[in-house]
Amino acid sequence: MVHPNKIAVLGERQSVMGFAAVGLAVHPVENDAQALESFKRLARSEQYAIIYVTEAYVAALEQEIDRYKDSAAPAVIIIPGKGESQGLGLNALRQAVERAVGIDILAE
Repeated sequence: MVHPNKIAVLGERQSVMGFAAVGLAVHPVENDAQALESFKRLARSEQYAIIYVTEAYVAALEQEIDRYKDSAAPAVIIIPGKGESQGLGLNALRQAVERAVGIDILAE
């Protein structure tokens, strides 16, 4: 059963540890294989309403993330990690808004 107040953050240690201070479940990983294993465990546990994933691991998790793109839970949200943003989070948000309303209302 999904608990709507449970949120997980998955990504590189430097990017996710600060989220622990606000009560989120942090899952630091060091490589793509760890990220994939951790993401699968989090998503299948049905304990999390939201899973934040840092941009560094989006490519490695693309197939798994796609499984949940039309699901109510867990919502998978891409966030910037350490270093410069790749724009993946904004692109994912733009696509979700366009699916929901039919046009890209976030266009610049």
